[in-house]
Amino acid sequence: MKRYYVYILKCSDDSYYTGVTSDIERRLNEHCFGSNKESYTYSKRPLELVFCTEFNDVNQAIAFEKQVKGWSRKKKEAIINDKWEDLKNLSECLNKTTYKNFNKKDV
Repeated sequence: MKRYYVYILKCSDDSYYTGVTSDIERRLNEHCFGSNKESYTYSKRPLELVFCTEFNDVNQAIAFEKQVKGWSRKKKEAIINDKWEDLKNLSECLNKTTYKNFNKKDV
């Protein structure tokens, strides 16, 4: 069965890069050796693999990669540190206008 990997690299500028691949070793070598001068990670080497998870379904892997790419730094660091339980709290809206702060008297 083919496997797919969603991974996060920590770049030398302290940013994170999230990707998906079917061959994690090959892909990490491409990033680390700078095989594509146009890639985000090319000028941000050295790189460190800080997270990797495996999928059996390519569509699930791609969906998770897209989800993680849209996350805040804090949410990415939660999964990097294996604190999945923190995701719910980090997803809560803290704006004054959130429904939790809604007061009908103010309308």
